[in-house]
Amino acid sequence: MHDLSAQDHVLSVLPLFHVGPLNIQTVPAFYTGATVTLTPKFDPGQTLKLIAGLRPSLILLVPVTMQAVLQNANWEKCDCSSLRSVTTGSSVIPVELIEGFHQRNIPVGQVYGSTETCPIAAYLRAEDAIRKIGSTGKTALHCEVRVVNESGNSVAPGEAGELLVRGANVMKEYWNNADETAKVITDGWYSTGDVGFFDKEGYLFINDRKRDVIISGSENIYPAEIEVVLREHPDILDVAVVGKTDPEWGEVPAAFVVKSTQTELSESEVLLYLSKSIARFKQPKAVYFLAALPRNTMGKVLKYELRKIVEG
Repeated sequence: MHDLSAQDHVLSVLPLFHVGPLNIQTVPAFYTGATVTLTPKFDPGQTLKLIAGLRPSLILLVPVTMQAVLQNANWEKCDCSSLRSVTTGSSVIPVELIEGFHQRNIPVGQVYGSTETCPIAAYLRAEDAIRKIGSTGKTALHCEVRVVNESGNSVAPGEAGELLVRGANVMKEYWNNADETAKVITDGWYSTGDVGFFDKEGYLFINDRKRDVIISGSENIYPAEIEVVLREHPDILDVAVVGKTDPEWGEVPAAFVVKSTQTELSESEVLLYLSKSIARFKQPKAVYFLAALPRNTMGKVLKYELRKIVEG
């Protein structure tokens, strides 16, 4: 995937107790004799100093750390010319974050997978980064990936469904938990809980987590689609969208926004901004302003915490 060699230098800034940071770049680098620099924690300013000073060729970042680097005051003047690619994954990647690195001539490759797939099921090589921006790439060599509908049947290219993975990389079971294992593995196929689609060239695109899809009336609403639009607002620093119980529609979107301290952005302004870009039925019915979104150690938004807020 990375075409690693002993001449490479990997800057590892994410926690190694997660399967991605450990197995996507760090361990493969050791196998090839490449140099690896480990940091005790992620800090955007320190990361840029290390890039300029140590001249690494590869780095793995997740969306929240990509955003932190791009927003750092030293980003524009930092010499990042040693980087031949940035690799990212762990959730739906906002295209504007990818473009931020592309503007500095740094290709962004994506990976898709999970702990259960140890960890890669698909990947986008750096040479496809611009042509297939937004894609998480093609199926990895060691596994198969299917997209299926609610009946478990494979769907056509361009049609969204749940992603299933089968291969030697898929876990055998959850330790001492046969019931949970049976829920996610059927005939060797692991149900990822992610919704996505293949294009006609076999490139995979991720829409959202299945459990995060909002079903409003009979329509599926993907929170990531709304989040992408809101992130383009100049006064919005961070955003997440979840489903809120509604007596008429079953569920409706609710947006959580972290706004700039320099703005008096209101709920009505947020909704007006969205109305110019997305269909009316997809628009949030409530906007909540927070100082920060709850996240885990890998920067993933803890949406179950946000659901607690909307449900009172």
